[in-house]
Amino acid sequence: MDQPLTSPPASLQGLTPQDVSARRAAGHSNDVKLQTSRSYRQILQENLFTVINTIFFAISLVMFRLGRFSDGVLVVVVIFGGVLVNIYQEIWAKRQLDRIALLNRPKATVIRAGQEQGIDPSEIVLDDLLLVQPGDQILVDGQVVGEGRIEVDESLLTGESDLIPKQCGDLVYSGSFCVSGTACYAAQKVGAETVAYKLMAGARAFRRSLTPLQVEINLVIRIFMLIACFLWALVGISFFSSKYSANEIVQRFAVIAGLVPAGLLLAITLAYGLGAVRMVGQDVLIQQANAVESLSNVDTLCLDKTGTLTTNQIQLVDLYPIGLSQAELLELLGDFAANLSASNRTSEAIAAVCPGQTRSVKAEVPFASARRWSAIAFEDGVYVLGAPEALQASSGPLPSELNDYIQAGVRQGLRVVLFAHSPNARALDHPDTSPQLPAGLVPLGLLRFSDQLRPEAAATLAEFARAGIRVKIISGDHPQTVVALAKQAGLSGDLLVVSGAELAKMDPAQVAHAARTCTVFGRISPEQKAMLVRQLRQTGCYVAMIGDGVNDVLSLKQANLAIAMESGSKATRGVADIVLLKDSFAALPRAFLEGQRIRNGIQDVLKLFLIRTFCVTLLIFASAIVTDSFPLQNKQSAIVALIGVGFPTMCIPIWAKPGLLPRRSMVRSILHFVVPATLTLTLVALLVYLFYLVVAVLDLPPGADLAQVNHAIPRSALVAILVMGELLLIPFIKPPTRAWVGGEPYSGDWRYTLVAIALLGVYFLIVAVPPLRRFFELYPLDPIHYVFIGLVAIEWGFMLRFIWRTRFLDRFLGVNLN
Repeated sequence: MDQPLTSPPASLQGLTPQDVSARRAAGHSNDVKLQTSRSYRQILQENLFTVINTIFFAISLVMFRLGRFSDGVLVVVVIFGGVLVNIYQEIWAKRQLDRIALLNRPKATVIRAGQEQGIDPSEIVLDDLLLVQPGDQILVDGQVVGEGRIEVDESLLTGESDLIPKQCGDLVYSGSFCVSGTACYAAQKVGAETVAYKLMAGARAFRRSLTPLQVEINLVIRIFMLIACFLWALVGISFFSSKYSANEIVQRFAVIAGLVPAGLLLAITLAYGLGAVRMVGQDVLIQQANAVESLSNVDTLCLDKTGTLTTNQIQLVDLYPIGLSQAELLELLGDFAANLSASNRTSEAIAAVCPGQTRSVKAEVPFASARRWSAIAFEDGVYVLGAPEALQASSGPLPSELNDYIQAGVRQGLRVVLFAHSPNARALDHPDTSPQLPAGLVPLGLLRFSDQLRPEAAATLAEFARAGIRVKIISGDHPQTVVALAKQAGLSGDLLVVSGAELAKMDPAQVAHAARTCTVFGRISPEQKAMLVRQLRQTGCYVAMIGDGVNDVLSLKQANLAIAMESGSKATRGVADIVLLKDSFAALPRAFLEGQRIRNGIQDVLKLFLIRTFCVTLLIFASAIVTDSFPLQNKQSAIVALIGVGFPTMCIPIWAKPGLLPRRSMVRSILHFVVPATLTLTLVALLVYLFYLVVAVLDLPPGADLAQVNHAIPRSALVAILVMGELLLIPFIKPPTRAWVGGEPYSGDWRYTLVAIALLGVYFLIVAVPPLRRFFELYPLDPIHYVFIGLVAIEWGFMLRFIWRTRFLDRFLGVNLN
């Protein structure tokens, strides 16, 4: 949890209520909206003003101009109806996320009239006195006042990871974080003038990154945009080089525009929105829309020990006096803990056992993970508490019996620290330089602390192991302590271990090898932790990092997916994509399953869109080569898109199930499922179209011009075979029985097949109702023709299943597609 507040210095009284009211009336307050999600204006802008929407809008205007009002209305209803659904979905998701974000909004601690108050950041006014402690975000720009000293992480502003010491007179900037120490600062810039306002709430703005699936989908959409542009250019040329009318040209422009799978974005939005809502009830706060889907890509999970694997409820279990009695050691430890300006879990555990007295403090060095020690100077000298390895640089090697005591503790998974003393009371009097250990430290005692393992830790790690996710524990504690706790958590086998000191001596190639092969990393500094995560990403791993302390911020920013505990520091929660509410470590496997559900649903949707788009594209080229005609009209293309792809893809993300997907590239997935379905469906559809086109030609009176051929019958037949073929693909994607298994594994879920049957009924309803049939420009074929086309579709289904099951395409290409 966040550190308890300390009493403000008596000399720092802050503003009075009258001062606050006057400044607020003058407009000098911090009352600005820092967005937790996209604004309504951004949602409208990104959904309405797109290139493809502009093209459709222009096409509809031209159709209105040519008197084809029904075509113009169809374009508006189908395309902009989908846009309105998308806008509604995103606004709903925005409201949900904004409501959830209120749970995680940082609080400001101000001193007013000599009293500490916790307020919302929007209530800060100019000249307010703010108290900042380890883990706190600096919310407005200001200047340090009083005797406090802090170290600040300004990496979000400068990109540099070095900690910057701040004391009286130094400037602090919003968007940075306090890592160690406690101090007060006066607000000098508030509202729109602060750095935080310009950087949009600090850390989260820069972490907007696309998942691999989003990258693939964006690539698909861009490719089809290029194909559409190429076809538009050909149609435009044909207008000047042939006898086609303006009406025919506009029809073709509209059909080609429909090739761009803009509905994919709607499917993704729906899937992400549903995922975020499902996770709210699982104690998981989603701070990035794609975070849950991103989790399904994770193959390496890095986590800190303290506060993540353990509960961070530290207890002092044993101590070993050196050169003094146990009572004397307890008294000194009590005074040390009682006089720290900023307590931490270790000092709180000491204070719980060793009551101390308030003494005159000459100087203090707060604890920082990079140093691994803290110090306080009294009149009789400097007392230092820290990791034994860190303090031995000044105290010299410890006797063998003390090393045995340390090793016995770490083998039990205990944290061991050394307490030492220097008689030089002025050893810390160097405010302008980085803190240095006092020379000639004399060991006074060793302390051993226990940290309780989270009850759900073993089961959670086991679930990740079953999912094929490698776990790496990176901690600032002794390597053997981490190993002992890792084994208690269920990690078995020979755990390869490396320490921070060993890591510092390695060259980049050795670091990369250690990052890949080792499981436990101990005595690791925050910079080394970030370096390990970065090295893992560079080797091709998709890395999730879980942390709770300020020392985890750097590594969280380097990870593909940043996960924070709710009880962690504000800085950690600020950079996280996912926050585990109630520190629910056990919620991670559920979030992982939800990510799989989203990814599986989107990939199924992608397959349907690709087959439909490739198929229509090939039909356009094929019919132009074979018959010098255009296969579909705008309304006919629309009904194929709506019934064959549009409506089914509204159900697939909702009903998708979790499950591991084969880790293969999108190209292999396309070759495996999409290419056979596309090529065979295109061939069958073209043959049906040509068959009915030949029949139409034979029905012409003798001597008639071929230009008089009635294309309504072959086009209606083409619509029928495309609709039936696309609906047949749905049970192939989710096989309800093993008889349907071919391109995809057995599902057993009949809901998808029932949707396909229902949509087939909708199509026949449109054909049967004259006003609907006329609107979509469909010719009423005789029932025997629909039976014939249905049998052709069924035969195509058997042929496609045969190709999948015999792995014909795999053999022909000479590759393994599974």
